[in-house]
Amino acid sequence: MAPQTRRTSFPKVLIERDTDSERSSSDEEEEGKEEPQSEEEDDGDEEEEEETALENENRKAYEEASDAKKKGKAPITISLKKVCKVCKKAGHEAGFKGATYIDCPMKPCFLCKMPGHTTMTCPHRVVTEHGVIPATHRDTQNPVEFVFGRQLKPRITRFKAAYVIPDQVHCAAIRYHSRRVTCLEFHPTNNNILLSGDKKGQLGVWDFDKVHEKTVYGNIHSCILNNMRFSPANDGTIYAASSDGTISCTDLETGMSSSLMNLNPDGWQGPSTWRMLYGMEMNSEKGVVLVADNFGFLYLVDSRSNIQTGEPILVHKKGSKVVGLHCNPVQPDLLLSCGNDHFARMWDMRRLQAASSLYNLEHRRVVNSAYFSPLSGSKILTTSQDNRLRVWDSIFGNLESPSREIVHSHDFNRHLTPFRAEWDPKDSSESLAVVGRYISENYHGTALHPIDFIDISTGQLVAEVMDPNITTISPVNKLHPRDDVLASGSSRSLFMWRPKAKFEVAEQMDSRKIVVFGGQEKKRGGKSQDGYDDDSDDDTNNLKGKNVKLIKKSGKQTSRYGHKAKR
Repeated sequence: MAPQTRRTSFPKVLIERDTDSERSSSDEEEEGKEEPQSEEEDDGDEEEEEETALENENRKAYEEASDAKKKGKAPITISLKKVCKVCKKAGHEAGFKGATYIDCPMKPCFLCKMPGHTTMTCPHRVVTEHGVIPATHRDTQNPVEFVFGRQLKPRITRFKAAYVIPDQVHCAAIRYHSRRVTCLEFHPTNNNILLSGDKKGQLGVWDFDKVHEKTVYGNIHSCILNNMRFSPANDGTIYAASSDGTISCTDLETGMSSSLMNLNPDGWQGPSTWRMLYGMEMNSEKGVVLVADNFGFLYLVDSRSNIQTGEPILVHKKGSKVVGLHCNPVQPDLLLSCGNDHFARMWDMRRLQAASSLYNLEHRRVVNSAYFSPLSGSKILTTSQDNRLRVWDSIFGNLESPSREIVHSHDFNRHLTPFRAEWDPKDSSESLAVVGRYISENYHGTALHPIDFIDISTGQLVAEVMDPNITTISPVNKLHPRDDVLASGSSRSLFMWRPKAKFEVAEQMDSRKIVVFGGQEKKRGGKSQDGYDDDSDDDTNNLKGKNVKLIKKSGKQTSRYGHKAKR
């Protein structure tokens, strides 16, 4: 017997279009062929036609709905209307279209947050120093600043040396980490060692002169490694603060780690009680490790006895994250903190207690970082989520308002490590800062996110560093304290930059300097076997240059310390 197939009617498909912008040419031709009539006749005919058309549409829709209800099948509606990704309204488009960002007309400029223009035509995007008042060189009558200038300024040269910009990738470790990079730190005595932390809590030790060697300690923390500092007494020991609420002390030679403090001894009891450590700093003069949590409290740990000293101190609004801590390099008793309560605060550690801050530097949004200048400690540089870099030229002057505000794109949504503008520790003029950029630039049809070098005394963009093979965002950047080297963390990869002229004279580009470390393949749905789900960038596909040869390495490599790396 021949098989019988049951004939079923397919549900009707309804297509919605933008009628104003997608009218067919045949309709326009038919309208053009109509004979001209008087205005009164036209108005009457149009009204009658509109009424009859509306009745026919209503009757037709009712019949279709009733037929579908009888047959048990609802019509399928396909919408071809333009919908804005920003305001979710129809009639216009906004957001990234390829390598170009299209502004929503219902919202202010994405870069400077001001209405009246688009991001592409924003004056701050065209000229970074737009609206910035340059630093003045005037004598002051402040006695404290006078003494400071007499005692400390002789160590700082009066001549502003030319900037040396690392603008070419010298070597790279692709997929060095299994999750995105969260922090970087150079070794204090070994110029070729870079330490990196990631979202999984792993600590990487990379000798970028021996690119193929990989050392990653994966048993230190259970989640995000937010900050790390070297011990001033032993350069082979690193302190790290994590979102699991612990401070670790790790020996770089053996990989052995000990916990100095655990804020969650009872484990997970809910988000209302779970404490995470973010800001971290070493005060070598007092011999203490300073850490801050997500509830606004500051903790002090004695680095000699590895024991917490004193009680927690509320330094920011209760319940807000304290994401950054920095001690003044000249006067370590001065502490600078910043957090999610829209403030950066200066403290005197000799009388450190709640509500005793010396100055409160107000911002309009979350403050990602706040640093004293590296040589004199007399300036302050902050990075805020309102796309502003703020500079205070003197901590002895009026700190109620910044000396200048520089508009820069670093306002991100999520799945990124926060952008932080950092000083160049080698710049004697204390005017050069480096920070990654969020808004992309169209480079021959490819969206690239440069790393910016900015003169904070004038707001001028000194250089924008980018590579056509790196299409991911680079929010984590660190300048070498002694060499002309820039380290950047982009997604799970590490990149080392050197000056192009110096690099070409020293040696030619060697394809073996770029190494791809083995990683687990992603499962369906975008999640990998190790739980990697927050970084959608594929680092391997980013390196498509003709002169780049990728050398794949296995995940376990014998390190320079004589043991196998942990993943």
